[in-house]
Amino acid sequence: MDSWLRPIQLEGELVKLVPLQKSQKVDLAFAASDGNLWELWYTSVPSPKTIDSYLDMALSEQEKGNALPFAIINKKTNTIVGSTRYLNVDSKNKRVEIGATWYAKKAQRTGINTECKYLLLKYAFENLNCIAVELRTHYHNFPSRNAILRLGAKQDGILRNHRVDDFGNLRDTVVFSILNSEWKTVKISLEHKMKKRYLS
Repeated sequence: MDSWLRPIQLEGELVKLVPLQKSQKVDLAFAASDGNLWELWYTSVPSPKTIDSYLDMALSEQEKGNALPFAIINKKTNTIVGSTRYLNVDSKNKRVEIGATWYAKKAQRTGINTECKYLLLKYAFENLNCIAVELRTHYHNFPSRNAILRLGAKQDGILRNHRVDDFGNLRDTVVFSILNSEWKTVKISLEHKMKKRYLS
């Protein structure tokens, strides 16, 4: 794997991000079954039937140095509630994308997503010295688009007919980014949001 990005564990008040492993298979499938997340046509969430291929692909991309996948652990319950990863790793140009993120229904709208993104962004800008971090989502995934904007990212554009999904549908992908010059302000904003949630 690219020495620029090695398996790490990131920890905050609400969550721990730990390297994704095959031994987490049952817990990941159980988390995804909370809300049957794989039924959302505009996302790629593993089902009990696809969890093996999901893990194989994620770990294969990690081995090639193209990605670093995590399991998301809710510290309060010590259970896996989702997954996220760094992907499209470009060590030469010091860029990464944060994506392939999903959460069990019970973990949504709890502050967990904000803290996960904060931990990943902080590590990317302050440890990897990234010049930009990308976030992408399906054009029709409006909850995700709004969540990305709330983080402080700006929309770069829309890649039309970017991909063909598992059902043969053409996907338009919306691309957002945060630049290293913007991180200081984004960080203060995220810390303010998290502090309010911790105190409430």
